[in-house]
Amino acid sequence: MSSLPNQKIEKACQDALTKIQQIGTDDLNEVQSKLEFVIGSFQFDQNPVGLYEIGAMALAKLKSIKKDKPRLVSKKLIDDMEKALATA
Repeated sequence: MSSLPNQKIEKACQDALTKIQQIGTDDLNEVQSKLEFVIGSFQFDQNPVGLYEIGAMALAKLKSIKKDKPRLVSKKLIDDMEKALATA
């Protein structure tokens, strides 16, 4: 597996984590802690499996938030996450 898709999914997950931290609601605590864990794990072992799995979970949460509050989550963030996940 090339490193470019891995870099894309890592960046997308980092961006999602930043947005989830900014939103800061309790229902996002689980996905936030899982993102923090898999990002750290990826940086240690370079195995992107967790990034794709938890990234998909984060994407679903962010899409749900965007549906309710469209201005809270950018379309670019959603698009970047979808593109990164599609490279799996």
